[in-house]
Amino acid sequence: MKSLNFALIGCGAIGKRHAAIISSMGVLKAVCDTDIKKAKAFARQYDARFYTDINLLLNKETGIDVAVICTPNGLHPEHAIAALSGGCHVLCEKPMAITTVSARKMINTAIKFKRKLFVVKQNRYNPPVAFVQELLQKKQLGKLYSFQVNCFWNRDVQYYRNSLWRGTKKLDGGVLFTQFSHFIDLIYWFFGEVKTIKAFRQNIAHKKVSELEDTGSAILQMKSGVSGSINYSVNSYKKNMEGSITIFGEKGTVKIGGQYLNKLEYLCWGKNSIPELKEGKGANQYGFYEGSMSNHELVYENLISILNGSSKKYVSGEDGIKSVEIIEKIYRVAK
Repeated sequence: MKSLNFALIGCGAIGKRHAAIISSMGVLKAVCDTDIKKAKAFARQYDARFYTDINLLLNKETGIDVAVICTPNGLHPEHAIAALSGGCHVLCEKPMAITTVSARKMINTAIKFKRKLFVVKQNRYNPPVAFVQELLQKKQLGKLYSFQVNCFWNRDVQYYRNSLWRGTKKLDGGVLFTQFSHFIDLIYWFFGEVKTIKAFRQNIAHKKVSELEDTGSAILQMKSGVSGSINYSVNSYKKNMEGSITIFGEKGTVKIGGQYLNKLEYLCWGKNSIPELKEGKGANQYGFYEGSMSNHELVYENLISILNGSSKKYVSGEDGIKSVEIIEKIYRVAK
């Protein structure tokens, strides 16, 4: 396969993860961050050129195949649109945007310039998640009755104080965007479009450091007829506690659990057995806190195969916008 040239936009915590993978699977030609110290450090480590302005990078660099967007949530559309307009394919970290309007602009720009827009949804690669998706596709659980999603993580005061953008309406957008958009994505992937929502959210423990909620819940009625709930919080004491999806069906019940949807915790169905699945990768490590499962290598393998013409299926902007739409609806009705 052809080796691809990458530009990394955003040299923060998740940018480190991307840079390491890019250097092992392609060529990291340029990096960009408004913090010149971070940009220089990345450039030095990966023998790349550094910039503090994305437009300058796009004007000066030639031969960039893919721009990887790892900036704060609210800046994703601006940076993705600039890169797409400049002739690059784009891999955008989650969430692709924090408004449906800006997400649609990203998609339209990709269409206009005939570029591909990839969105990082690495939890789809978790072995238990992929297994349950196959069960649902093959209707092994029969008619679906309901589902329950629990997201109980820890993001303490230090997490917010160490950042200029976390906890802000303009750049963060909310806990469902920053911490739990992968769970929302899986609700869509498993159950389809949302019909109606009732929701509640509040800020209990982070009022001094965040403009946004730290706790919430929603009841969702899907267009398919199945209904379910999501309960979420970043107030779990000291560490992440649980990330789970339970599905109740006519012919079986299944629960994906662990802290990061990384364990098949319960399965009762016709075969009366729990299959042995591949062990998932560990969670992303960010120093004093942890994130979702670290399947980014699989995201890059898929991207490379798509751009080399050996595969067709990927998580596109049209997939990514669905979780943005659902989160917007939850926040719109939440009190």
